[in-house]
Amino acid sequence: MTTPDKNSSATPQALAGVRVLDFSRVLAGPWCSQNLADLGAEVIKIERPRTGDDTRSWGPPWLRDSHDQDTRDSTYYASTNRNKRSVTLDVSKPEGRALALELARQSQVFIENFKVGDLARYGLDYESLRKVNPALVYCSITGYGQSGPDAHKPGYDFVFQGLGGLMSITGERDDLPGGGPQKVGVAVIDMFTGMYATVAVLAALRHAERTGEGQYIDMALLDTSVAIGANQILGFLNSGRIPPRYGNAHANVVPYNVFETADGHMILAVGNDSQWQGCCRAIGRPDLGADERFRRMTDRIANRKALLADLEAHLRTQPSRHWTEALEREGVPCGPINNYAQVMEEPQVKHRGLQLELPRGDGGHAPSIASPLKLTGTPVRYESGPPLLGQHTEAVLGGLLGLDAARIAALRDKGVL
Repeated sequence: MTTPDKNSSATPQALAGVRVLDFSRVLAGPWCSQNLADLGAEVIKIERPRTGDDTRSWGPPWLRDSHDQDTRDSTYYASTNRNKRSVTLDVSKPEGRALALELARQSQVFIENFKVGDLARYGLDYESLRKVNPALVYCSITGYGQSGPDAHKPGYDFVFQGLGGLMSITGERDDLPGGGPQKVGVAVIDMFTGMYATVAVLAALRHAERTGEGQYIDMALLDTSVAIGANQILGFLNSGRIPPRYGNAHANVVPYNVFETADGHMILAVGNDSQWQGCCRAIGRPDLGADERFRRMTDRIANRKALLADLEAHLRTQPSRHWTEALEREGVPCGPINNYAQVMEEPQVKHRGLQLELPRGDGGHAPSIASPLKLTGTPVRYESGPPLLGQHTEAVLGGLLGLDAARIAALRDKGVL
């Protein structure tokens, strides 16, 4: 387990000096802004007074405080909101709108995932903000995009896994037990959209640095869901054949499956003919390597059914570790199917420092999973866990906008903060 480096604030940060005003919530937007925060940007998370980000209440499980008691913040919320500052602000009130406008004036990036056109009611749309900050990079994240016949429809990750085709190729074949479409176990469309949004923001920041001109970014979960299926969709566009579901198999690689062993299951993924020969040596079946039906990948695809039936029977004779150790000696990709408890015990996972404990404003600590970004010159920072609701309201409004304690207290009394 890794704890934050006390000297991390002194380490050069790639996005030092970049301020992000984050009006997003739930997953895609916060996933993007957490990436930016990890890279050194100051991310000010604007939340609704009293309730905050929707995912704060998506528990149990809940984060624990310094007395090991449940807090009001879920671990789901914690997964996308480290290294941020929380400010509560009600933009439906004139005073709240004025404060948001001033914060946007002093920021380089603005991220939001409101319904199409919603922020125009408060004067916080791109056209309004670019008048006070021409260099502002403004990123909108919606389900269907800013235009088109479906632009005003609501939608969640689950919807787009289906609509964008991902579920049509995920799940077991209809003719096998448990057959039918399945969603992925995590909200991959949200996450991919957040990652694409991160790339777009960084590109727009680079342009703004060179030209002084900001720009508008129109990110849509629908677009992402189609884009990540490109290798399957291009096959369809080229051949007219709709890609089927293969379950744990692969359309163009054999063997590439989950196999039952004497004590559980294992993954075997043979990517080329050289690996196939190594596989046959490892499992003690040189006859399969010499069989003309299976020597080349094209042959194995054509004779998939016969080969898999033979392998399935053979691999059930020994436990998983017996096979994986032999296969790894031959350089054949293979592995176990871990639950998450087993994942966190993997020696390589521990070596990579992927489990974190980050401090919270209530004195407790929040578990976190490290970013996969590994930079030598400007490493990812891990300074703080997800903020308490409104934890930094006074500090931001006082330090950045110059409001005194009496003014802040008055705004609180009016329900603006």
